[in-house]
Amino acid sequence: MSLRRLYSGKVRDVYEAGDDLLLMVASDRISAFDHVFAEPVPDKGRVLTAMTAFWAGELADIAPSHLLTTDVAEFPPAAVELADLEGRAMLVRKAEMLPLECIVRGYLAGSAWKEYLSTGTMHGTPLPGGLAESARLDEPVFTPSTKATVGHDENISFDEAAHLVGRAVAERAREICLSAYARGAETALERGIVVADTKFELGFIDGELSICDEVLTPDSSRFWAADAWRPGSTPPSFDKQPVRDWAEGTGWDKSGAPPEMPEEVIAATRDRYVRAYEQISGMPFANWWGVSP
Repeated sequence: MSLRRLYSGKVRDVYEAGDDLLLMVASDRISAFDHVFAEPVPDKGRVLTAMTAFWAGELADIAPSHLLTTDVAEFPPAAVELADLEGRAMLVRKAEMLPLECIVRGYLAGSAWKEYLSTGTMHGTPLPGGLAESARLDEPVFTPSTKATVGHDENISFDEAAHLVGRAVAERAREICLSAYARGAETALERGIVVADTKFELGFIDGELSICDEVLTPDSSRFWAADAWRPGSTPPSFDKQPVRDWAEGTGWDKSGAPPEMPEEVIAATRDRYVRAYEQISGMPFANWWGVSP
Protein backbone atom coordinates (compact mmCIF):
# COMPACT_ATOMS: atom_id res chain seq x y z
CA MET A 1 0.00 0.00 0.00
CA SER A 2 1.35 3.45 -0.93
CA LEU A 3 1.82 6.28 1.54
CA ARG A 4 -0.69 9.05 0.94
CA ARG A 5 0.92 12.42 0.24
CA LEU A 6 -0.71 15.14 2.31
CA TYR A 7 1.34 18.14 1.31
CA SER A 8 3.98 19.24 -1.14
CA GLY A 9 5.70 22.55 -0.41
CA LYS A 10 8.65 24.46 -1.77
CA VAL A 11 11.05 22.11 0.01
CA ARG A 12 9.16 19.39 1.90
CA ASP A 13 6.73 16.61 1.04
CA VAL A 14 4.64 15.15 3.85
CA TYR A 15 3.04 11.68 3.84
CA GLU A 16 0.66 9.76 6.10
CA ALA A 17 2.75 7.07 7.80
CA GLY A 18 0.31 5.21 10.03
CA ASP A 19 -1.54 5.94 13.24
CA ASP A 20 -0.67 9.48 14.33
CA LEU A 21 2.57 9.39 12.31
CA LEU A 22 3.88 11.40 9.38
CA LEU A 23 6.86 11.01 7.09
CA MET A 24 8.46 14.37 6.29
CA VAL A 25 10.81 14.33 3.30
CA ALA A 26 13.15 17.28 2.65
CA SER A 27 13.94 17.66 -1.04
CA ASP A 28 16.90 19.39 -2.67
CA ARG A 29 14.60 22.01 -4.20
CA ILE A 30 15.66 25.57 -3.58
CA SER A 31 13.58 28.72 -3.75
CA ALA A 32 14.30 32.44 -3.72
CA PHE A 33 12.08 35.46 -4.27
CA ASP A 34 9.01 33.18 -4.00
CA HIS A 35 10.11 31.01 -6.95
CA VAL A 36 11.39 27.44 -6.94
CA PHE A 37 14.38 26.98 -9.23
CA ALA A 38 14.52 24.07 -11.67
CA GLU A 39 18.01 23.05 -10.55
CA PRO A 40 18.30 21.26 -7.18
CA VAL A 41 21.13 21.78 -4.70
CA PRO A 42 22.57 18.32 -3.99
CA ASP A 43 22.22 17.16 -0.37
CA LYS A 44 20.37 20.27 0.76
CA GLY A 45 17.53 18.12 2.09
CA ARG A 46 20.00 15.96 3.99
CA VAL A 47 21.57 19.02 5.62
CA LEU A 48 18.18 20.27 6.80
CA THR A 49 17.32 16.84 8.21
CA ALA A 50 20.73 16.31 9.83
CA MET A 51 20.63 19.75 11.43
CA THR A 52 17.11 19.19 12.77
CA ALA A 53 18.10 15.82 14.24
CA PHE A 54 21.12 17.42 15.92
CA TRP A 55 19.07 20.18 17.53
CA ALA A 56 16.26 17.82 18.58
CA GLY A 57 18.81 16.14 20.82
CA GLU A 58 20.35 19.40 22.05
CA LEU A 59 16.98 20.90 23.01
CA ALA A 60 15.28 17.81 24.42
CA ASP A 61 15.30 19.16 27.97
CA ILE A 62 13.57 22.38 26.89
CA ALA A 63 10.60 20.83 25.07
CA PRO A 64 9.66 17.54 23.41
CA SER A 65 10.24 17.08 19.69
CA HIS A 66 7.92 15.41 17.21
CA LEU A 67 10.93 13.58 15.72
CA LEU A 68 10.98 9.80 16.23
CA THR A 69 13.71 8.60 13.86
CA THR A 70 15.70 9.37 10.71
CA ASP A 71 16.62 5.69 10.21
CA VAL A 72 14.90 4.37 7.07
CA ALA A 73 14.97 0.86 8.57
CA GLU A 74 12.36 2.08 11.07
CA PHE A 75 10.08 3.70 8.48
CA PRO A 76 6.79 2.05 7.43
CA PRO A 77 7.32 -0.68 4.77
CA ALA A 78 5.38 1.35 2.19
CA ALA A 79 8.07 4.04 2.35
CA VAL A 80 10.27 1.89 0.10
CA GLU A 81 8.20 3.19 -2.84
CA LEU A 82 9.65 6.67 -2.25
CA ALA A 83 13.04 7.17 -3.89
CA ASP A 84 16.18 8.53 -2.21
CA LEU A 85 14.82 8.76 1.34
CA GLU A 86 18.03 8.01 3.22
CA GLY A 87 19.18 10.97 5.25
CA ARG A 88 16.46 13.35 4.06
CA ALA A 89 13.35 11.97 5.79
CA MET A 90 12.01 12.06 9.35
CA LEU A 91 9.36 9.85 10.88
CA VAL A 92 7.47 12.16 13.24
CA ARG A 93 4.45 12.23 15.49
CA LYS A 94 1.42 14.18 14.35
CA ALA A 95 0.82 17.40 16.23
CA GLU A 96 -1.98 19.91 16.54
CA MET A 97 -0.01 22.84 15.15
CA LEU A 98 -0.28 26.39 16.43
CA PRO A 99 -1.42 28.88 13.75
CA LEU A 100 1.73 30.92 14.42
CA GLU A 101 5.23 31.29 13.08
CA CYS A 102 7.18 31.47 16.34
CA ILE A 103 10.08 33.77 15.48
CA VAL A 104 12.85 34.81 17.87
CA ARG A 105 15.10 37.72 16.99
CA GLY A 106 18.44 38.36 18.64
CA TYR A 107 19.63 40.90 16.10
CA LEU A 108 17.91 43.66 14.14
CA ALA A 109 17.71 42.30 10.59
CA GLY A 110 15.36 41.48 7.75
CA SER A 111 11.77 42.66 8.06
CA ALA A 112 12.41 43.81 11.64
CA TRP A 113 15.10 46.22 10.42
CA LYS A 114 12.80 47.56 7.70
CA GLU A 115 10.05 48.17 10.25
CA TYR A 116 12.48 49.86 12.62
CA LEU A 117 13.71 52.19 9.87
CA SER A 118 10.13 53.15 9.09
CA THR A 119 8.56 53.43 12.56
CA GLY A 120 11.22 52.87 15.21
CA THR A 121 9.40 49.70 16.28
CA MET A 122 9.75 45.93 15.97
CA HIS A 123 6.45 44.08 15.65
CA GLY A 124 4.81 47.26 16.92
CA THR A 125 6.99 47.54 20.04
CA PRO A 126 9.17 50.68 20.29
CA LEU A 127 12.94 50.12 20.29
CA PRO A 128 15.67 52.52 21.42
CA GLY A 129 16.67 55.11 18.83
CA GLY A 130 19.92 55.04 16.91
CA LEU A 131 20.21 51.29 16.39
CA ALA A 132 22.18 50.11 13.36
CA GLU A 133 21.28 47.34 10.93
CA SER A 134 22.33 43.93 12.33
CA ALA A 135 22.68 45.39 15.83
CA ARG A 136 22.48 42.90 18.65
CA LEU A 137 19.34 43.41 20.73
CA ASP A 138 19.66 43.80 24.50
CA GLU A 139 17.61 40.61 24.90
CA PRO A 140 16.23 38.16 22.32
CA VAL A 141 12.61 38.95 21.50
CA PHE A 142 9.74 36.62 20.62
CA THR A 143 8.13 38.13 17.52
CA PRO A 144 5.33 35.93 16.18
CA SER A 145 3.67 36.13 12.80
CA THR A 146 0.61 34.59 11.24
CA LYS A 147 0.78 31.56 8.96
CA ALA A 148 -0.55 32.78 5.65
CA THR A 149 -2.18 30.20 3.38
CA VAL A 150 -1.97 32.72 0.53
CA GLY A 151 0.58 35.50 0.19
CA HIS A 152 3.02 36.42 2.94
CA ASP A 153 2.95 35.90 6.71
CA GLU A 154 1.97 38.98 8.73
CA ASN A 155 3.98 40.17 11.72
CA ILE A 156 1.79 40.47 14.82
CA SER A 157 2.21 41.56 18.42
CA PHE A 158 2.36 39.17 21.36
CA ASP A 159 -1.12 40.28 22.43
CA GLU A 160 -2.45 39.43 18.97
CA ALA A 161 -0.80 36.01 19.21
CA ALA A 162 -2.40 35.51 22.62
CA HIS A 163 -5.78 36.37 21.10
CA LEU A 164 -5.25 33.68 18.44
CA VAL A 165 -4.12 30.81 20.68
CA GLY A 166 -4.91 31.90 24.24
CA ARG A 167 -2.59 33.74 26.60
CA ALA A 168 -1.36 30.68 28.50
CA VAL A 169 -0.43 28.90 25.26
CA ALA A 170 1.23 32.02 23.85
CA GLU A 171 3.26 32.46 27.02
CA ARG A 172 4.38 28.83 26.96
CA ALA A 173 5.29 29.14 23.27
CA ARG A 174 7.34 32.24 24.04
CA GLU A 175 9.09 30.50 26.92
CA ILE A 176 10.01 27.48 24.79
CA CYS A 177 11.19 29.54 21.83
CA LEU A 178 13.28 32.00 23.85
CA SER A 179 14.94 29.12 25.73
CA ALA A 180 15.57 27.15 22.53
CA TYR A 181 16.98 30.22 20.78
CA ALA A 182 19.25 31.04 23.74
CA ARG A 183 20.64 27.48 23.77
CA GLY A 184 21.04 27.40 20.00
CA ALA A 185 22.59 30.86 19.73
CA GLU A 186 25.08 30.14 22.51
CA THR A 187 26.10 26.81 20.99
CA ALA A 188 26.46 28.28 17.51
CA LEU A 189 28.42 31.33 18.71
CA GLU A 190 30.91 29.09 20.50
CA ARG A 191 31.50 27.56 17.05
CA GLY A 192 31.81 30.81 15.15
CA ILE A 193 28.25 31.35 13.89
CA VAL A 194 25.78 34.06 14.90
CA VAL A 195 22.11 33.05 14.90
CA ALA A 196 20.56 36.41 14.10
CA ASP A 197 16.99 35.09 14.18
CA THR A 198 15.13 31.84 13.74
CA LYS A 199 11.64 30.46 13.25
CA PHE A 200 10.16 27.63 15.30
CA GLU A 201 7.00 25.63 14.62
CA LEU A 202 5.17 24.40 17.71
CA GLY A 203 2.29 22.00 18.15
CA PHE A 204 0.55 19.95 20.79
CA ILE A 205 1.41 16.25 21.10
CA ASP A 206 -0.40 14.35 23.86
CA GLY A 207 -1.36 17.68 25.38
CA GLU A 208 2.19 19.02 25.57
CA LEU A 209 3.54 21.84 23.43
CA SER A 210 6.34 20.40 21.32
CA ILE A 211 8.93 21.58 18.79
CA CYS A 212 8.03 20.45 15.28
CA ASP A 213 9.24 20.68 11.69
CA GLU A 214 12.79 21.89 11.00
CA VAL A 215 14.84 23.33 13.85
CA LEU A 216 17.60 25.96 13.65
CA THR A 217 18.51 25.13 10.05
CA PRO A 218 19.94 27.46 7.39
CA ASP A 219 16.43 27.64 5.89
CA SER A 220 14.61 28.54 9.11
CA SER A 221 17.34 30.79 10.54
CA ARG A 222 19.60 33.67 9.64
CA PHE A 223 23.17 32.40 10.23
CA TRP A 224 26.14 34.76 9.99
CA ALA A 225 29.86 34.07 10.35
CA ALA A 226 30.74 35.58 13.73
CA ASP A 227 33.95 37.11 12.42
CA ALA A 228 32.02 38.89 9.64
CA TRP A 229 29.35 40.44 11.88
CA ARG A 230 29.53 44.20 12.28
CA PRO A 231 26.64 46.51 13.27
CA GLY A 232 25.72 48.69 10.33
CA SER A 233 26.23 46.03 7.67
CA THR A 234 24.63 42.80 6.51
CA PRO A 235 27.01 39.85 6.83
CA PRO A 236 26.81 37.05 4.24
CA SER A 237 24.58 34.24 5.45
CA PHE A 238 25.06 30.47 5.56
CA ASP A 239 22.18 29.65 3.29
CA LYS A 240 20.96 30.40 -0.22
CA GLN A 241 22.78 33.74 -0.40
CA PRO A 242 24.78 32.67 -3.49
CA VAL A 243 21.46 32.01 -5.28
CA ARG A 244 20.01 35.37 -4.25
CA ASP A 245 23.17 37.27 -5.24
CA TRP A 246 23.43 35.54 -8.62
CA ALA A 247 19.71 35.93 -9.39
CA GLU A 248 19.83 39.63 -8.53
CA GLY A 249 22.68 40.09 -10.98
CA THR A 250 20.99 38.38 -13.93
CA GLY A 251 18.41 41.07 -14.57
CA TRP A 252 15.59 38.58 -13.88
CA ASP A 253 12.41 40.47 -13.00
CA LYS A 254 11.37 37.83 -10.39
CA SER A 255 7.94 37.45 -11.99
CA GLY A 256 8.48 34.83 -14.69
CA ALA A 257 10.35 31.53 -14.62
CA PRO A 258 13.80 31.84 -13.00
CA PRO A 259 16.87 31.65 -15.25
CA GLU A 260 18.97 28.48 -15.35
CA MET A 261 21.28 28.34 -12.36
CA PRO A 262 24.97 27.74 -13.21
CA GLU A 263 26.93 24.88 -11.66
CA GLU A 264 29.23 27.17 -9.70
CA VAL A 265 26.27 28.79 -7.92
CA ILE A 266 24.83 25.36 -7.10
CA ALA A 267 28.19 24.19 -5.72
CA ALA A 268 28.69 27.36 -3.66
CA THR A 269 25.21 27.02 -2.16
CA ARG A 270 25.74 23.37 -1.24
CA ASP A 271 29.02 24.33 0.41
CA ARG A 272 27.29 26.97 2.55
CA TYR A 273 24.72 24.48 3.84
CA VAL A 274 27.26 21.75 4.54
CA ARG A 275 29.66 24.12 6.32
CA ALA A 276 26.84 25.40 8.54
CA TYR A 277 25.99 21.84 9.64
CA GLU A 278 29.58 20.78 10.21
CA GLN A 279 30.59 23.94 12.04
CA ILE A 280 27.60 23.93 14.39
CA SER A 281 27.29 20.18 15.02
CA GLY A 282 31.00 19.43 15.06
CA MET A 283 30.30 16.31 12.99
CA PRO A 284 31.41 15.50 9.43
CA PHE A 285 28.52 15.64 6.99
CA ALA A 286 30.04 12.66 5.17
CA ASN A 287 28.95 10.48 8.11
CA TRP A 288 25.26 11.38 7.72
CA TRP A 289 22.79 8.90 6.23
CA GLY A 290 22.91 8.68 2.43
CA VAL A 291 25.79 11.11 1.80
CA SER A 292 27.99 9.88 -1.03
CA PRO A 293 31.68 9.56 -0.12
